[in-house]
Amino acid sequence: MPLTPTGNLIHSARSANAGIGAFNVLSLETAEGIVSAAETAGLPVILQISENCVRYHGSLVPLAAATLALAHSSAVDVAVHLDHATDESLALAAIDLGLTSVMFDGATLDYAENVAATRRVVVAAHAAGVFVEAELGEIGGKDGAHAPGVRTDPADAAAFVAATGVDALAVAVGSSHAMAERTARLDLELVGRLRDAVPVPLVLHGSSGVSDDDIQSAIRAGMTKINVSTHLNGHFTRAVRAALDADPDLVDSRRYLSAGRDALALEAERLLTLFAGSEG
Repeated sequence: MPLTPTGNLIHSARSANAGIGAFNVLSLETAEGIVSAAETAGLPVILQISENCVRYHGSLVPLAAATLALAHSSAVDVAVHLDHATDESLALAAIDLGLTSVMFDGATLDYAENVAATRRVVVAAHAAGVFVEAELGEIGGKDGAHAPGVRTDPADAAAFVAATGVDALAVAVGSSHAMAERTARLDLELVGRLRDAVPVPLVLHGSSGVSDDDIQSAIRAGMTKINVSTHLNGHFTRAVRAALDADPDLVDSRRYLSAGRDALALEAERLLTLFAGSEG
């Protein structure tokens, strides 16, 4: 399959009242596991590279090249997305590298600055046929100005989308980033009001802290793109730890990283199937 535009995957899922999984890539092994999961499930997926991950690797280029290559060689539709870019220059670099979408996160800026910066990214991205996601206010768990209890106002969200021209909007409805336990409770009534107020697809960040049932309910209420990172990282890490504990003499990293990759793939496949079946 060729690399697939993010917008195609999101709009297709939205039309079907289903969800599309957007899973974060930390390394080549996690990217391979996610693509393997999508192929096994026979479902599309969005590979996400965050600004934090770029900082860890020192550059966007190597990991972007690897994920784009995996997308091009996949048996299913795969898109590649830049997640939570607070640096405009990084968003522009992702566009130039051929990623199919970018999330520009101007949530720490004041409203006027956020609108202006987001609009600049939108103009550059749309000129290249690239889909843009943004965030109004901050989802919890990023040590920012807003606590996890903050909620996105539908009228504010509609005004922000109109002012910026973004293609999708991440909204605060009760989830929080980096949660290791799935105890967050979503405001499903608010999800429905946001769906009615905002003309673009909605994105749920912090989905690792949300139960299967709540995610399915949120998709039925109007969420489309479902971001997951911490939850899958936990499956990867626990499998690596188990492999090392089972063999104290193990030194070949391929043997324990493959255990992590396989565990992540199994859970990613389950989540993709869960999200796709939410129209029922």
